[in-house]
Amino acid sequence: MSPSPVLVVGAGPVGLTAALALRSHGLPVTVLEAEPADRIRPGSRALFVHRESLQLLGRISPGLDRTLIENGVIWPTRRTVYRSREVFARSYSPQALRPGATPPFTSLRQIETERHLLAACRAAGVEFAWGSAVTEVATDAAGVRITTEDGTVHTAQYVIGADGARSQVRRSQRIAMTGERSEAFHVVVDIAEDPDHPLPLERVFVYEHPELGGRSVMRVPFAGGFQLDLQCKDDDRPEDWADEAAARAWVTKVVGARYADRLLWVSRYHFLHVVAEQFTDPERRVLLVGEAAHLFPPFGARGMNSGIADSVAAAEAVAQALVAPEPADRLAAVDAFAQARKAAAQFNSEAARTALAHLRPRRRLTRLKQAAGAALSPYLGSCGEWLERAPYGPRTGVAGVTAGRY
Repeated sequence: MSPSPVLVVGAGPVGLTAALALRSHGLPVTVLEAEPADRIRPGSRALFVHRESLQLLGRISPGLDRTLIENGVIWPTRRTVYRSREVFARSYSPQALRPGATPPFTSLRQIETERHLLAACRAAGVEFAWGSAVTEVATDAAGVRITTEDGTVHTAQYVIGADGARSQVRRSQRIAMTGERSEAFHVVVDIAEDPDHPLPLERVFVYEHPELGGRSVMRVPFAGGFQLDLQCKDDDRPEDWADEAAARAWVTKVVGARYADRLLWVSRYHFLHVVAEQFTDPERRVLLVGEAAHLFPPFGARGMNSGIADSVAAAEAVAQALVAPEPADRLAAVDAFAQARKAAAQFNSEAARTALAHLRPRRRLTRLKQAAGAALSPYLGSCGEWLERAPYGPRTGVAGVTAGRY
């Protein structure tokens, strides 16, 4: 039996995007996923789909962009508060949010994004092998041999590894991740909206919240609720902030007691900004995408959005390589993908590092600048603009390089 043209490992949003992108090139594709088809994925995880990602998804699966837009929410206003003083507020123009236009973003829980991607994959004829945990990936000049936990062997000419931070595809190729990990943690809480008295549809970032001992917190709406992201201090203990009872206590100080019993999910995370040393193997048969290739802090919504761009680029590279007239052209197509997407990941990693230096300043001077910016914001709009933008890191207009900010 001849090998498949391409396999995708991982059925998260990035792997599902890769499968759709491959089908848009007319390629048959099977997705290998370790978890069962009826898996339950908790929490909002990535909840912010940027305009660039919507456009890519609409290109590879016509109508998918509109589906995500219609099932998400678009908050028109973003606010930044320093302690108790509002230092920035801006709303999108009515033109940017006009019906039929691609908005700057849509916000919905990742489980919902995955549901719509999965439906699009099934409609496009993508095959799935659920409960197929990959244990080994071997490559040579002819292709790829994948062994799963139950002993099944799959062969393909190419594999796109979208199997997340603990990627077995990446580990099988002995590709290292390099970068940094912060020991301090954040707490993320998903909360169901109170339908009778909903909060304003706004993204709000509060520096040094006065009710939280000077800890910063962000509120981001999504369809049906909102997420709170709390920045803990270096010496905070997880049990004091990340346990459900502890989270319920501080949530009431931010959004009121009526939300104490509306918590959907509580989790914590550390800042990670790491990038794979290579995005492909020596034989140029494996292409790494998403968290298999890079991990960024969620501020700036760079993770899933850059993974979507990775996947579309990987599918394009595979499609080119499969019809390449010479072996050198095949190698060049995969190399071009690996170089471009590694450069994008390195940009995002540096942007995350810049954001981290602002969010968790080690120098007293940085805190003094933040306080001065807040004091001057009523007179100098640029000061409020800086306080608004800095927590999300720099961005560029190049699609897929950085996925913007909240």
